[in-house]
Amino acid sequence: MTIAYLAPEIPARSATFVYQEIHELQRRGISVCSFSLHRPHDPAPDQQALRDKTQYLYADGYFAVGLKAIRNMLRPGIRVSLGLRALVSDMRQLSGLRTRAKLCFQFLAAVNLADALIKNKISHVHVHFAHVPTQVAMYASAMTGVPFTVTSHANDIFERGLLLALKAERSAKFFTISDYNLTFLKGQGVPESRLGIVRCGVSLNYKRKTPNLQSDKKSLVIGSLGRLVEKKGMDILLQTLAALVSEYPELDITLRIAGDGPLKSVLQQQAKTLGIADRVLFDGALQHSQVGDWLDQLDMFVLACKIDTNGDMDGIPVVLMEAMSQSVPVVTTNLSGIPELVIPGVTGYLAEQGDVQSLQDAVGRLLANREELDEITARALQHVADEFSLESNVDRLVVEFNRSQTQGVK
Repeated sequence: MTIAYLAPEIPARSATFVYQEIHELQRRGISVCSFSLHRPHDPAPDQQALRDKTQYLYADGYFAVGLKAIRNMLRPGIRVSLGLRALVSDMRQLSGLRTRAKLCFQFLAAVNLADALIKNKISHVHVHFAHVPTQVAMYASAMTGVPFTVTSHANDIFERGLLLALKAERSAKFFTISDYNLTFLKGQGVPESRLGIVRCGVSLNYKRKTPNLQSDKKSLVIGSLGRLVEKKGMDILLQTLAALVSEYPELDITLRIAGDGPLKSVLQQQAKTLGIADRVLFDGALQHSQVGDWLDQLDMFVLACKIDTNGDMDGIPVVLMEAMSQSVPVVTTNLSGIPELVIPGVTGYLAEQGDVQSLQDAVGRLLANREELDEITARALQHVADEFSLESNVDRLVVEFNRSQTQGVK
């Protein structure tokens, strides 16, 4: 069995779950060919070998994609008429010339993907993100008979959820990362029989340890990691830090922020304005192999996820799982599917999204329960192992990959 993986960008630094799944499948002896719409804007630096092997569908520019598609339409084995039938049907359900034009271009990219599927003898396609890459994959599937599955995440269904019910109907299985998303998709008309949950898991390579934060400790190192964009709530975290410094004058509090992004200079200025610049360290973007050592230096991990001005929000950030798997106590917000991972008072602490006082109170609850942190972090690690491990979630994918071989395209 040879599996094709398709995502918007492979290997992207911010989408470790994609290449981790690829490597886990390969570790099991399953052949994987990786396809990406674009070359990654911020590639994972430790994944050069995967980058070299990945085929980039849009790499040569839009005009070249079209010319290549015209040539490939004449290739044996590509049933262009079936793809066109699906495209025409889909366009009738859409409004807006621009949306329809984009879908037509995605169909051309699908012709080229179909050619690659045939040449590489692909038996199944798995797609990460339910927007553009799934649109490309479903037309390629229609033209080749190669079945496909999808893992949907957050923005791809909440903000860019085009033709969700149709995509699910045509897929062998339409996975998503949380119960929260599952409920949302049902509300969008996606048949329950097509739905399933596969988490973005983490590999459990860490040993259980005692949390750094002990009852008599006079310093506090808080860490947060993510792209420096609005939905990560770093501005809320900085305001919370200023409040904590005032509330706990006996503690020497430091905040370490790992990650990069367009709001970095804005956040640095905010720290100066709040008078806490000397307490905030911007550690920059980390390689995935560096995250473990970075987490080991923290007393707690805080992620202030929120809904941004465009309505975008996180699903279940993988970095929370990574912190929990290393016995670092976590505080985050009750957004989207996060409460499925961070259970208040059981595996961590939750605050209301976008609420400085609520986040301050949640950190306060953690500090007030230092004696219980060993039990909380033990439960957190067990919860990650039971439900969010890479290995168990890849097991679920492999079951579906095998099943789809006997049933073909829906």
